[in-house]
Amino acid sequence: MPSETSPLREYFFRTLHWSLTEQMLLNDEEAESYLADMLVRLMSTEGLYGVRDEQGRPVHSVPEMLAYGDVRLKADSFAQEREVHRHVGDFLLFWSGLFPEGLKRVRAPLIDPVDQGRASYAIAGSFDHDPYAHEAPILRRLSERFEEFQEGLRLARRQIGAIG
Repeated sequence: MPSETSPLREYFFRTLHWSLTEQMLLNDEEAESYLADMLVRLMSTEGLYGVRDEQGRPVHSVPEMLAYGDVRLKADSFAQEREVHRHVGDFLLFWSGLFPEGLKRVRAPLIDPVDQGRASYAIAGSFDHDPYAHEAPILRRLSERFEEFQEGLRLARRQIGAIG
């Protein structure tokens, strides 16, 4: 988890507050905080491709990530299933919100990023017991309001671009 005092995280938090609260009137500080942490986490290649195969190599395609998020296929545990689905939701929200033009390179043609992002966050948010209970409500909100948060990231991107 990124430090809450990191200058980069603080910058993302302020930018997300501007887009989500001041522009979209969502007023969800927990979402702003979660999304700021997500942006810091996914800024590195290691974080962006956080799902690993059996040899420890990063998994790049969403369908393959989903296989590692299914105990009937490649997930070793329900904890891994939850973590992979959380990552897939983050991954798809990140790309579809900030870099929709790059989404074509990272997804399979048959996967809809909104539908899959919603589904993955819903699965991760269904783990509402310890040690995941604290994060379950925000993951369910990200599922239910995926397109609103996607638009918030688009606004944040425009704000970031306006500064440079």
